[in-house]
Amino acid sequence: MEIPAQSASFKSVHIPVKSHQKLPSGAQNLFSSLHFRRIGRTDHFKSSASTQAEKRVSDSSDHTLKMTQPLSNPKNQNGQGWVHFVGVGGCGLSALAMLALKQGMEVSGSDIVWSSFMDGLQESGARLYLGHSESNIHRNDRLGLPNSIVVSSAIPPDNVEIVYAKSIGVPVYKRDYWLGKVTEHHDLIAVSGTHGKSTTATMLAYVLSAMGVDLTAIVGAHVPQFQGGNMIAGREQTFVLEADEYDGCFLGLSPYITVITNVEWEHVDIFQDEEAVINTFRRFLKKIRLGGHLILCGDSEGAYSLLHHARRECLSDSALWIPNSQLASAGYRLSTFGISDFNEWHASSIRPNLQGGSDYVLYHRGRPVGDISLQLAGAHNVLNSLAVIATIKALVSDQKLTADALNSLGLHLNNFMGVSRRFQMIGKINECRIYDDYAHHPTEVRAVLQAARQKFPSMALWVIFQPHTFSRIVAFKKDFAYAFSDADRVVITEIYAARETNTWNVTGRDLASSIIRPSAKYIPSLEDVVEKLILEIFINPNQKVVVLTLGAGDISTIGPRLLHELREKSVDTSNY
Repeated sequence: MEIPAQSASFKSVHIPVKSHQKLPSGAQNLFSSLHFRRIGRTDHFKSSASTQAEKRVSDSSDHTLKMTQPLSNPKNQNGQGWVHFVGVGGCGLSALAMLALKQGMEVSGSDIVWSSFMDGLQESGARLYLGHSESNIHRNDRLGLPNSIVVSSAIPPDNVEIVYAKSIGVPVYKRDYWLGKVTEHHDLIAVSGTHGKSTTATMLAYVLSAMGVDLTAIVGAHVPQFQGGNMIAGREQTFVLEADEYDGCFLGLSPYITVITNVEWEHVDIFQDEEAVINTFRRFLKKIRLGGHLILCGDSEGAYSLLHHARRECLSDSALWIPNSQLASAGYRLSTFGISDFNEWHASSIRPNLQGGSDYVLYHRGRPVGDISLQLAGAHNVLNSLAVIATIKALVSDQKLTADALNSLGLHLNNFMGVSRRFQMIGKINECRIYDDYAHHPTEVRAVLQAARQKFPSMALWVIFQPHTFSRIVAFKKDFAYAFSDADRVVITEIYAARETNTWNVTGRDLASSIIRPSAKYIPSLEDVVEKLILEIFINPNQKVVVLTLGAGDISTIGPRLLHELREKSVDTSNY
């Protein structure tokens, strides 16, 4: 099954939707009910609440590193709250920092490397520091001491700012605990899964916002269609969150709706095997609020195993259509989605469209209910859209999705352009197109290559893959061997170490030699990769080729540099 990285050609477009905007009649009837889908809470949490560092926080069961005062009173003696974020450059913590700014908090933060997320924070008024130091959180004449320190999972407990904060009595919170407090008084929709959660959460937030829901959303990637980059700060109760399993981060949440896109072994530095991942997700399901809803991909063996120890093929075709009685004891309802027709929501007649994406017929409990068109390529994006549809239906409970409402929903699904670094087009020169994707797991690699083949069936596909972490390559070497079969040429660079040291004595050459089809070439240096690509593309500018860079490290720098230097060479040549 292929479910992760997502595709799109990007423009920077903000959703110009206000909560009072006029909607089609069907959509108005559908989404006006969202204001009444409450679970006994009306107060908002006003005091809202990484770049990877050398090590992660070692004690994943301890949500609060130090608690010396209640989180419910985050303001200092001058009446203004000050929150300091350690690891603020990461996609997750930067969104929390921006949300705190939007909610009127004083925000500061530090990281060892400057990131693009920090640009927006600084422009919005955050005080940011490059490097960690006690001086970053010294007493301020205006604010006093920080009321709280929020720490990324990637920050080690001996970080100088953490140690100093504890010594002066400032409470230090891990990201999972802070997320739980930020969302506890909202109707939380937590989108989780091994792959696809960034795009699914973003797609859901985009569609709901476009249809008039004034929601809050936090996702773990840059979104060109979000004015806030990786977050939306709304005023109503609905809160869409990308819920991360890394370090058990999502276990601090209490969601009203939980979406599980798929489950398989990943984050091998945290989970020793697939069973450990499944057990963590099972714990997460126990966090769903009484009367809530679980939206689950029935096509994913790992996701389905969360419900039963029996395998999927042992069930009758209708087993996933009428699940409420089966899960009554769990205290929440269940809806499933997938391409297989035994799911409550499923897609049929999937086919490429002229946008380079996918069209399909939407089925609900075996009956066709509408046609959906996406500008995103790949079967994984069909699954992502099905998760969004099932979630929106869960939000309105037993109300029927009218034809007008489905048409409106389908329109906004089609307008969704995706998430940065998910099959993102970097640019085009002559007959060469350059794309970039975050894929760093074999399942993700297979999915994005399948999407590339769908979008460009007659073009050569050259893949530059930067392996991410030594432990992941050791664990998935056999799976990577077959993951690149849709490519015409593959280049493997040296492994991006991230937070690890190479105790396994593994290199990118080992991975390259294991790839079965096509044969892969090992070029360790990104600099050398760019030079070789420039030479080969420049010599034959009319060859139709897609260059696709893949990985979770600094591989994303190759595409823009390659495009720039090819254009420079073209200009120089034209001057003769």
